[in-house]
Amino acid sequence: MLRRSFLGASAAAAATNLKPFELEELSISQLRDGLRSGKWTSHKLVELYSVRIEALNRQGPELRAVIEMNPDALADAARLDREPKRGPLHGVPILIKDNIETTGKMSTSAGSLALEGWHAPQDAPVVARLRAAGAVILGKTNLSEWANFRSTKSVSGWSGRGGQTRNPYALDRNPSGSSSGTGAAVAANMCAAGVGSETDGSITSPSAINSLVGIKPTVGLLSGSGIVPISASQDTAGPMSRSVRDVALLLSAMAEKPADYTKYLDPNGLRGARLGIARKFFENNAMMDRYLSSLSDTLKKAGAQIIDPADLPTHGQIDAPEQEVLFYEFKDGLNRYLSRLPANIPARTLHDLIAYNEKNRSREMPFFDQELFHQAEAKGPLTDGKYVKARADCVRLSRKEGIDAVVAKNKLDAIVTLTSGPAWYIDTVNGDHDTGGCTTPAAVAGYPHITVPAGFYRGLPMGISFFGPAWSEGTLFKLAYSWEQATHARRQPGFAAHAQ
Repeated sequence: MLRRSFLGASAAAAATNLKPFELEELSISQLRDGLRSGKWTSHKLVELYSVRIEALNRQGPELRAVIEMNPDALADAARLDREPKRGPLHGVPILIKDNIETTGKMSTSAGSLALEGWHAPQDAPVVARLRAAGAVILGKTNLSEWANFRSTKSVSGWSGRGGQTRNPYALDRNPSGSSSGTGAAVAANMCAAGVGSETDGSITSPSAINSLVGIKPTVGLLSGSGIVPISASQDTAGPMSRSVRDVALLLSAMAEKPADYTKYLDPNGLRGARLGIARKFFENNAMMDRYLSSLSDTLKKAGAQIIDPADLPTHGQIDAPEQEVLFYEFKDGLNRYLSRLPANIPARTLHDLIAYNEKNRSREMPFFDQELFHQAEAKGPLTDGKYVKARADCVRLSRKEGIDAVVAKNKLDAIVTLTSGPAWYIDTVNGDHDTGGCTTPAAVAGYPHITVPAGFYRGLPMGISFFGPAWSEGTLFKLAYSWEQATHARRQPGFAAHAQ
C-alpha cells in the first residue's frame, strides 16, 4: 500500500510538469472546424495525440490507458488529408478497446497474453463503419482482462498485457471497467473520443467514473461481430466521449442503419419530461442517496416532472439468473470465437485458456484467479434447461416486469438514478470494492442506457443515468443533452495522487 501511494504521488508530481496541450477538451466539432480551416491536418492531430499518450501513458502519471499504438495511424491520416471530406469524423483520431477487432498491425487480445500477436483479418463492423466515416484509428486501449469476466476478486483496469490503468482524477483510484483504458484515455485527452464495449456496466460505469458521456445502445443497434464475446444476449459496443454531441456523432456513424442522433439534441429537452427516480440502487448509502436527491432537484429546476420513487418491481431479482446466463453464453461464445484463430495461438478453447493461465500464473494471475472461467467451463450447451429457464427469467424480470412495467405504470420518458458510486481504491489484495450501480436492468434487458457527468463527490466524478425501453436512444439523447447544457458538470482531470 505504501508503494502504491508513493508511485501515485511521484506520478502526480510529474503530471504537474506536463506541457500545455493545445487540443485539451476540444470537441469533435472543434477539431473538424480546425481541420477545415487549415489550422491542423489530420496528420498533425495524430502527432499531437501521440505525444500526449507518450507523456501520460507510461511516463508522467503512468495511466496505462493505451495498450498499443497503431503504427499506420500517421499514414492513414496523411491519406485522409488528401481525400475529400466525408463528414464530421473525417480525420478525427479515436481509440478502440482491445477486445474489438482491428485489421492491420495491431493485436486484438482482450488484454490477455494468450492472444497477444493475434491480428484480425478484418475490422469489426463498428470499426469498419468508423473508418468509412473518415475516423483515424489511433490505437487500442487497455481493459479489464477478458472484459472483467475471469474472477470475483478482479481489479478493474488490470490486464496481463497492459498492466493497471489508473484513474486520471486520483491516481490511487480505479478507473472502473471493463472499458477502463477508453475511459481514462478519453478523460485525459489522449484522443478525441473512444469506443468501449459493455455486457453489464462496462461502458457506463467507466464513463461515469471518468466524468464522460457514454452510451450502451439497444443490443442489435450496432453489429456485435468482431468483438471478443461474453454474452450474445447482452454484449454491445458503444461510444465514450467528453460531450453528448460527440457521443451522438459516433453512434450515428457506428449504427447499422442510417441514423443521425444529433437531431435529438435539444437544450430544453428536460422541460415537461416525466422522469422516474430509481432510489433502491443506493438506498443503503445515505451519502449517495442525498446526492441523488440533489440531482433530482436540478432536474425539477430544468422543468422535468419527477416521480420519486419509481423503482423497478423486480429490483434485486435479476442478478442470479443473469450470472447463470453469462456462464453459459461465455463458454459457448468464447469457444466459437477462439476456434477460428490460427493454430499458433495457444488458446483455441476455454479449456486451453484455463491451462495457459495456469502455466503462466506469475504473469497472468499475480493478483486474482480465474474461478469464473472454471464455473463457465463446467456448463453445458445452450440447450440445457437451466440456461433456457435463466434466460427466460432474465427477459421477464428486466423487461416486462421490470423497465417496461415501471415506465408504463408512471408514463415515464426515462428512469433516472446515479450511475455508480465514486471510484474505489486500486486494491490488488481484496479486488474491486462495489460502490453501487444501476447498470444491470438495462444491460440484461438489452435496452439503452446513457450516462452524463453529474458533478463531483470529494474530488471524484459522478454520473447521472437515463435508461428506458428498447430503441429509445433518441429520447435519452434529448434528456442527456439538456442535462449537460443545464449543468456543464464535466471538468478535466488533474492527476492528483489522492482524492480530496
